[in-house]
Amino acid sequence: MAPLHDIAHLGHVELLTPEPEKSLWFFTEVMGLTENGRDGDSVYLRTWDDYEHHSLKLTAHSTSGIRRTALRASSQEALDRRVKAIDAAGLGVGWIDGDEGIGPTYLCTDRDGHEFELYWESEWYTPPEELRPALKNQAQAYPGRGVCVRRLDHVNFLAAEVGPNGEFVRDLLGGEPTEQIVLDDGKVGAQWLHFGNKSYDLVYTEDWTGSRGRLHHIAFATDTREDILRAADLFLENDVFIETGPHKHAIQQTFFLYVYEPGGNRIELCNPVARLILAPDWRLVTWTQAERAKGQAWGLKTIESFHTHGTPPVA
Repeated sequence: MAPLHDIAHLGHVELLTPEPEKSLWFFTEVMGLTENGRDGDSVYLRTWDDYEHHSLKLTAHSTSGIRRTALRASSQEALDRRVKAIDAAGLGVGWIDGDEGIGPTYLCTDRDGHEFELYWESEWYTPPEELRPALKNQAQAYPGRGVCVRRLDHVNFLAAEVGPNGEFVRDLLGGEPTEQIVLDDGKVGAQWLHFGNKSYDLVYTEDWTGSRGRLHHIAFATDTREDILRAADLFLENDVFIETGPHKHAIQQTFFLYVYEPGGNRIELCNPVARLILAPDWRLVTWTQAERAKGQAWGLKTIESFHTHGTPPVA
């Protein structure tokens, strides 16, 4: 079945860091995000093509990881439908005051304990004069600083079990899986899910430690593949640890580069080469364990840390 479209898109994420100043430097000076306000131990940051108040909420904490993932509903009625379904499933936490730029927010969790916030009311960004773009259909001027990522693209969660979390997204949020890995024992090892025409917005990957609620990575999209190649040089010059890439994934065909930001969280730069899901009756693509073991479409073999590193770290 096609997505319900009650969820419009991935809105923003709250990322935790034990190195707040260094992480802020990474996201502003190296990645090219723009600061758009502060609240206590948190800084609001935005990509230049985001129409909302912020794309990333960076919060100082004793450890790394993701606190919350925000999804914008497609209307107030759509939000009410999702709240009713989540409440009935026993996964609702309740209504909270929204963050800066966000209206009333409904907090819930997936089957693994990852926190989600759902909202409808949202403040569209009004740039100050120095960030006013020449074209009125652009949210802000291109900052010309660092990588200059265009948008927050997706979140990849680590989960003790992938299957039940994919069902949470499908049955309670109205998303649909586009690709998955099914292991030899029949378990789903990873699943890519979407809400609209993008090929994926959320990913669940099996956590080898058996832990719950951890993060594999968050990803930012660039305009071109060449931007990722240039970013690799910027990371090298700024002593940012490059984990792997640039290579091309076989699954979803994404051109990618993975790095660790100073707080320890894995960050992906991706260029999905404008791959869209237009078919309303999309046929789920399933990869076998043997096919996945072949590694990337091209580039170097997947390194071990890609399967073992997650945040927060576990013993």
